[in-house]
Formats: sequence, C-alpha cells, structure tokens
Amino acid sequence: MIVPVRCFTCGKVVGNKWELYLELLEKDYSDGDALDAMGLKRYCCRRMIMTHVDLIEKLLQYNPQEKALRIEQNFMIGTDLHICKGETPHATHNVTIGHEFSGYVEAIHASTSTTAKLGDLVCIDPNVPCHKCTFCRTQKYHLCPHLWCIGVTCDGGMAKHVVVPASSIYVATGIPPEVASLAEPLSCVVHAVDTGCVKSGDRVLVIGAGPIGLMVTALCANGGAHVTVAELNKMRRTAATEFGASEVTERVDIGGDPVEGYGFDVVFECVGLAATMGQALECARAGGTVVWVGVARPDALVSVSPFTVYRRELTIKSTYTNPFGMERAVRILLDNKVNWASLITHTFALTEFDAAWDVFTQNSGLKVCIKP
Repeated sequence: MIVPVRCFTCGKVVGNKWELYLELLEKDYSDGDALDAMGLKRYCCRRMIMTHVDLIEKLLQYNPQEKALRIEQNFMIGTDLHICKGETPHATHNVTIGHEFSGYVEAIHASTSTTAKLGDLVCIDPNVPCHKCTFCRTQKYHLCPHLWCIGVTCDGGMAKHVVVPASSIYVATGIPPEVASLAEPLSCVVHAVDTGCVKSGDRVLVIGAGPIGLMVTALCANGGAHVTVAELNKMRRTAATEFGASEVTERVDIGGDPVEGYGFDVVFECVGLAATMGQALECARAGGTVVWVGVARPDALVSVSPFTVYRRELTIKSTYTNPFGMERAVRILLDNKVNWASLITHTFALTEFDAAWDVFTQNSGLKVCIKP
C-alpha cells in the first residue's frame, strides 16, 4: 500500500490522492520544475518518504545525497511515548515515529558519495544538524537550533521503507540487525558516560535499570568503576547484575553525610522523573557529579538547595542526544563484550503494532522490537 507523501520539514501531507501517485509513476520527469508544478518540490525541499520502493527510487532522482533503506529492525522507546502524548514540543504532529532502527540499503542517489553499497546493513544517526549555526561551527552540533530528527520532526523507521541522508548511515557489517539498531541509544549513553567523566575505581550509582540505565552500567563497569544500580523492578535488577553491576538495590542508602565522604562520585539518573532527579542529588558525595540522562516532562520541576550544591561543590550536568557517539557505539557493538541482544525482550511484526505498543506502555520488558 502506498501512503501519503509528507513534507520533510513540517509533516504536512502534500499528496493524498491516488491520481497523484499514478501521475508521478507514469511520467518521466526530467527536472525539478515538473515536481514543483505538482506541489512536491515546494513542500518537500529535502526529501520524501514512501513505502513503495519503486517510487522511492524514482524520487531519489530529485534528492541528492540520500539513500532508500528497507527497514529491518526498529525499537519503541520512551521518546516515542512522549511524542504520542504530546510531551515533545519540537516533534511534528502525526509524525511516523521510530528513530532507533537498522535496515538494508536498497537505493542510492546517483550523485551520492558514500562508502556504503547496495545491500549493506546500516544503522542510523537520526539527528541531522544545519552545519551553519554557531553550535555546529563550534563542535556542538547536537545543540543546533535547526536540528531535525528522523522519527521526531520527520517520518521515521516505523515503516517498511524510509529515505535518509547519506550522512546519517553507519555501515554495521558483522553486527546482527537487531543489535545494530541499538547503536543510536548506545551512542547517547557514550555521550552520557563521557559527560560524567567516570574514572576507573569511581563509585557510580545508576538510578533506573531500563535499557539506557543498563547500557550506562555496562560501559561504566567495563571501564573499572564500582557500579550500584537502584531499580524497583526485580527482573531489571537481575539484568543489571548481568550487565556488570557490583550491587543492586531497590532503594539507596548512602550510609552517612555526603560531606563526610559518603555517597557516590558519579550519579546517573536514567528514569526521567523529578523525584529520582532530586534523589540523584542527595546521593552524590561532596565533589561529586550528577548526570541527568532521563528525559523528563517539559513541565517537570526539581527542588534544589543552592546551599547544598555550594557546600558539597556538586556538578550537575545533563545530556542531549549523541554528539560524535555513533562511530564509537558501532565499534562497541562489534567488540561484543556485552550480551547486547539480551536487552531485546519482545519482538513483533509491524502488523502487530497495537500489541507491541501495549507491551511497551506496560513496562513489562526492556526493548520492544518491531520487524516490518
């Protein structure tokens, strides 16, 4: 089935009539003016997304530096839930979700310069900056105010096919497709652990043992840190041990006054709730660092004592997306020192999306995988 073409930038449907597709398929347009006359070029200045691969290949004639992928694996994540609840202000209305996915290259624009070949398994960095603003020019491209994100601001991988910029793909040869889809969240964790400046021998607390918390646990533990994981769910506590946690607990008791040296050198909050973000501050020892990794609601507020921060000389940081992390994430997955596939607890076909969504929203597993 052919679905409507949506505007790459704003999500507006630029064609939803069968006649539009028939006309596009039957005619051989030689330049962009013909497309512009149909209202496609005007509204889709960067790319168009379809599920019919023949039409994708035709559209690629007018979209340099892009590739068409056949989706192999896609994960549901907390960001998808925030988007569907209207809790992601920058998300496009009615966008096709999905930004943690892998797929096989099925078409490449003739003018695209790339090392990827047809048939290659690739994973995706969904974040595409403008490369022109002050942040992009000072190596902080993840803070680009014009950043667009596949699966958030434009249609993503919860489909059979998708067109993506060549700059967004990373060849994942040697990695199972389901594990390759973990490259994007792992790249975010690489950034988070870098932000925490974790050293070997540090006492680290990870609050929350969802997929992100478990990845943080694995990277810190493999780097020589002593990791304690706080998690209410028994299944997730067990998983934390398998991912390298030295200790697991339901509730944290640091055992004394942080000013006297009790507590943790680095605390990662991986839940996204105001309560646990406040708890993270309480658990950091004097001179410690708190990293808020979890994504809170836009209206969430955390009560902070400025005197406590001053007296304990706390460093409070946050992380946003995955700057310069994808290449490293792919290498980590290739090393296979951790059983990353164990993060995947449920797999569904795209036609079973409703059942997958129910499992996902009930938090009855870890990663919920969708296979088109």
